[in-house]
Amino acid sequence: MIDVYNKAIDDTIKVDRILNKIQGYQPGPTMVFFGGIHGNETSGVFALKDTLSGVSRAYVNGTIYGIAGNLAALKKHQRFITDDLNRLWTKQNIDILKSKTNLNDDETELIELLDILNTILNTHSGPFYFIDLHTTSSKTLPFITINDALINRQFSKQFPVPIVLGIEEYLNGPLLSYINQLGYVSLGFESGQHDDFLAITNSIAFIHLALVYSGILEKEAIINFNKYHEQLKQQASNTFDVFEVVYLHSIQKDDVFKMHTGFRSFQPVKKGTKLAISNGTEIMAPYNGSIFMPLYQKRGADGFFIIKPINPFFLKLSALLRKVKTDSVLVLLPGISWENKKEGILKVNLRVAKYFAKAFFHLLGYRSKQITASHILFNNRERVAKTSIYKKELWY
Repeated sequence: MIDVYNKAIDDTIKVDRILNKIQGYQPGPTMVFFGGIHGNETSGVFALKDTLSGVSRAYVNGTIYGIAGNLAALKKHQRFITDDLNRLWTKQNIDILKSKTNLNDDETELIELLDILNTILNTHSGPFYFIDLHTTSSKTLPFITINDALINRQFSKQFPVPIVLGIEEYLNGPLLSYINQLGYVSLGFESGQHDDFLAITNSIAFIHLALVYSGILEKEAIINFNKYHEQLKQQASNTFDVFEVVYLHSIQKDDVFKMHTGFRSFQPVKKGTKLAISNGTEIMAPYNGSIFMPLYQKRGADGFFIIKPINPFFLKLSALLRKVKTDSVLVLLPGISWENKKEGILKVNLRVAKYFAKAFFHLLGYRSKQITASHILFNNRERVAKTSIYKKELWY
């Protein structure tokens, strides 16, 4: 066991990797919560310990897991030890780690978590839900981040908080992107600022709602269900929009980056607004939009994002186009072919790609991930989604 400290409540708890496992008497879904994938984000760990300790298996349909993420980093209360654990989850990197003799602390954490993940998937029949609890270094509304698959959208829109799509296009190796490639519902919940008491209470509210929306608990089994729903609604300032990431300012290894004070996620900014200083140069907003997750901590490679709301018409259009698999005709066009049809990866010649707006590929569920000298690879979450196992769920 390790000691985990939370500054907001000035308390320390002892935790194991498995924070809790609750096997219900009745069959049902499997819900897996992760907390503390980043070691300085302890609110999720405290929320899981508090919430799951009060859940009686007599009311559970299915199975609930609460899992602590980076134990080594949680013990030291820092984001990671050597490598960011939430940037290591690519199939290529995992294959490399499996063959390595000597692993660093964060790599060891990944292998242990991967073993647990595989055991859960091999032990239970699903449907599966994976939720990763996080906090941010800046003040923020509580919000959900998802890889853009329709099953993620459908499940997430039950919650009274804003949803942010497309972050997977800008980040390489998050845990949830790896799980989403396996085809399961997976979402991240950012509950607030790291050391804010509300980050814990918002997580507690979200966990309760997730257990009901997944069908693992009946609404009547949670005394304060309506209170939890109203809490998140108020904390989110009645913001239910779906946003899309349009820009990331990445911090390179030797950059000296400092965010200007006072910015908070979802705060509107105009093009040209001074946001940060990097290597002595003023960094300005490249677009009109809202700033998202500005960095106010020493560790991290993501300086800030810019997001914009998505018109509901385009959300409905994209859902329709994906359901009829409109993307199948793309490979009939010159310069576009399947890199891996099973995994939903298109290979697009750069000379051809310039004639298509990125938004067009987004409508069909594709996000660009890898650029070679001559081609862009577009990944589609829709083609790998195990939609069939969720079709009987009430939210679908």
